[in-house]
Amino acid sequence: MKPINTFKLIEGDFSVVEAKELLTNLYSNKIQFHSSKNFSTQERFGHPHEGSLKRIPELKATLTEICQLLDALKQTDSRLNISANITIQINE
Repeated sequence: MKPINTFKLIEGDFSVVEAKELLTNLYSNKIQFHSSKNFSTQERFGHPHEGSLKRIPELKATLTEICQLLDALKQTDSRLNISANITIQINE
């Protein structure tokens, strides 16, 4: 079995406003990463980066869904528990 390492990325209790800021920044950074990767691939090799072209709309759709959920909770005093882990597994 391949070794697996897991690291905590997000772990905590957040207000709706804090959660929206945190998640919006996280997803926006991932979208920017893939946009830059696609641009770089186009400039260097003359064709788009297929993985990034596929991932960008997925990330945007998820961000829209998260924002809709959080906007629906905006007028409440809800607290949100958010956790996210990074799992790294070596491919052989």
